[in-house]
Amino acid sequence: MKFSLIPRISFVPKEGKFFDLFEESARNVVKTANLFVEMIDKWDDVPGRARQIKELEHEGDEITHRIVAMLNSTFITPIDREDISHLTEHLDDVADCIEDAASCMALYEVVAPTKRTHDLAAIIVKICNEVSEAMPLIRNRKELGKLPSHCIEINRLENEADAVFRAALAELFREKIEVADIIKWREIYFYMEAATDRCEDIANVLEGIMIKRT
Repeated sequence: MKFSLIPRISFVPKEGKFFDLFEESARNVVKTANLFVEMIDKWDDVPGRARQIKELEHEGDEITHRIVAMLNSTFITPIDREDISHLTEHLDDVADCIEDAASCMALYEVVAPTKRTHDLAAIIVKICNEVSEAMPLIRNRKELGKLPSHCIEINRLENEADAVFRAALAELFREKIEVADIIKWREIYFYMEAATDRCEDIANVLEGIMIKRT
């Protein structure tokens, strides 16, 4: 039996499958954000909770790999290939940033979360929920009109996170804190704020898709 080394390319649009995976990835991001807030709120078995968040991040990676594989084997895509690539990348980045923040807390043996950590985590959950609610709207052109309100809220929440991030950094240098703790918290805050930045990137891609499809 002979086997062809030429990759199999599908010429049939897999619209539903791409959108299914985007929505699955967005839901996974929400799960990751919720588990992160739970870790901060309860603050018990931090290493164990960080491992659970890592497991969710791995699940997100698997979804990403599936999207990339489908993109590489599909000739006709429901939306621009570049938009598919950017959405996939940014969704993966959100989960990565949350996991990085959680891992730092466990690795650096943080004694207790700060108020600013609670504030940023609450924003992360809200903005991830907005992303998840917005994602299904790109399936159908008739639903695209509902997208701007979600994108506006995502941008507002990202601005709110920026303000909290700046205030948190100012407090680190204003208060009498050990240099080692400043380094730890600056990195943690950076990853948390970066998660909201990537959500804003997702909103920008979604707005671009809306413009192209209307």
